[in-house]
Amino acid sequence: MERRMVQFIAALRASGVRISLAESTDAFQAIEQLGVQDRERFRLSLRATLIKDARDIPVFERLFPLFFQSQEPPPLQNVFGTLTPQEARLLAEALRQLSQHLQHMIQKLLAGQPLSPQELEQLDALFNAEPLTDPRYRNWLARQFEAALHFDEVREALEGLLQRLRELGFNRHKVDQIRRSLQANLRAMQAQLRQHAGERILDAMVENPRQPSNDGLLNRPLQHLTPNEMHRLRREVQRLATALRTRLALRMKRARNGQLDPKATLRASLKYGLIPLELRYKDHALKPKLVVICDISTSMRFCSELMLSLLYALQDQIGHTHAFAFIDHLEYISPDFERLPPEEAITEVLQRMPPGYYNTDLGFALTEFDHHYLHTLDQRTTLILVGDGRNNYNDPRADLLERFARRARKVIWLNPEPPWLWGSGDSDMPRYLPYCTHVFQVANLNQLTAAVDHLLTH
Repeated sequence: MERRMVQFIAALRASGVRISLAESTDAFQAIEQLGVQDRERFRLSLRATLIKDARDIPVFERLFPLFFQSQEPPPLQNVFGTLTPQEARLLAEALRQLSQHLQHMIQKLLAGQPLSPQELEQLDALFNAEPLTDPRYRNWLARQFEAALHFDEVREALEGLLQRLRELGFNRHKVDQIRRSLQANLRAMQAQLRQHAGERILDAMVENPRQPSNDGLLNRPLQHLTPNEMHRLRREVQRLATALRTRLALRMKRARNGQLDPKATLRASLKYGLIPLELRYKDHALKPKLVVICDISTSMRFCSELMLSLLYALQDQIGHTHAFAFIDHLEYISPDFERLPPEEAITEVLQRMPPGYYNTDLGFALTEFDHHYLHTLDQRTTLILVGDGRNNYNDPRADLLERFARRARKVIWLNPEPPWLWGSGDSDMPRYLPYCTHVFQVANLNQLTAAVDHLLTH
């Protein structure tokens, strides 16, 4: 029973139910006190100790009967024990007319023998291409086992065998008795296959934990991501970037072909004496130029990394990107992202700028940008700041952001904090807001993607 409970807990975890070691210990202690004789009390004890979220109850209720079945498959009956020696000889004569496989199956049914472990292993070998980890496939897998054992042919052969017994002189009552016993044995063998199918799926669930869907992960707050979740989101960024690239290309194509340019049309048609007209269209789809200043301190690292990953995956739709990172000083990091994947680029930047709490100074970073990189801003440039606007009570230098806003086409701020926190503590967001064209909350990857989509298409 202990092994079965360990497997059950592992299957719950594989299905996405969060169960701590302490909760597992509570479950074992509860069963030690209450026992397993009362099935309903046993079920409620496990549910009370293992499930802490009502949304996980359906998963528990679906898995519990598979691990702790109320009864074993019914035993098979030995038909041979009810036959006289003469009847047994006649039956053996009738069986010899069947194929080897059908003889083997019907002899097992007549003898009341379940499928052996070796036969079950052979069935498993036929269906080992992809492990099934969803309990809802149990009946389907059991039917596949039945098909592999040719159950339909076995049923037809049983009717033919019973007809042959009548022809050999068996009385009608004896034939009916044999029929009932064989049908009961066949149902018991089907129950054995269903149980084996369920056990196989449960083993696969334990050995191959299901990866949680990325749908919920896209909405998970970036500051709460685990390293494993961040690794999955890095792969998801590539998919999102592909979708954005397609959308941007279509919008740019429509923009190029959307508005007639009368002057260009007249110039192009002069060679024809204005007849016919060769139409020309205005090109309002100039690729944007970007300057990105990212906070890569401990609280902002994941957000900045994903933002830069998206932008550098979309470089074919962007005129040029100048990327900068800051914690307590500013560094130009475009060369790192041009020669390395984003994750490796961030790692290399962090080696030069080790993160830490309480040392972020955006005001000083803006001062350095003003002194050394102001030439990167012009009327075609969108300035993007990625950060929470917290300066650790240093001078925010909002006057410099006002200066940048006059030079740039627009200023976009991406902040993972909710607006109600702006201005609290050391947050200087209210002082920066007047100079921003747009401010987006980017607490998760979905919001970050929507913000990038907006800033590249408006």
